[in-house]
Amino acid sequence: MITDPIPRKTERRADYLRSEGMTTIVLPPGDSLRELALKIETALGTGSSTRVRASCVSFLSEAARFYKVQKPQIRVLASRPIQVYEKGSSELFGDYHPRTGMIRVWMRTAVQHRVTSFGTFLSTLCHEFCHHLDIKHFGLFDSPHTRGFYHRTALLYHLCRGTPLRPLIWLSIGRGRYRIDWSRMRG
Repeated sequence: MITDPIPRKTERRADYLRSEGMTTIVLPPGDSLRELALKIETALGTGSSTRVRASCVSFLSEAARFYKVQKPQIRVLASRPIQVYEKGSSELFGDYHPRTGMIRVWMRTAVQHRVTSFGTFLSTLCHEFCHHLDIKHFGLFDSPHTRGFYHRTALLYHLCRGTPLRPLIWLSIGRGRYRIDWSRMRG
């Protein structure tokens, strides 16, 4: 995970800095999102995109209800798109379209077309829902990938997984950008 560069335009920079400073988020009490996340895990086990989508709709409906925002639309797609470059490749796990409120998530790996792991899928869904919250709940014009954004996403993800939150450790890569220092996270 790498943060976006700090925008040069003043109006975009304000949202970026606001997102950067928001490192917490109020989380729903109880186990409702965890229980709905477990239904997503069960649906993934069937390999049926229809079942996965239905469980995602329930999850997003409950999350949107708690945060008092319009429920985002959801599309569950097959194999992740992959782009191959001279020095590597990248895969798209999910995306969010602010104008339409549409979340798209891919449930199969790019190369072997296997159903993705539950952790990866749920992390992607939480990530894209947090983009939705940035726009609809926090009133940001844009939803940049800041350290604050990744912290908020991690809080929601760990609540839904029922796992302990581990602090994110960041490494500066210059020009105001950061990446997760995975070697120190795993240690």
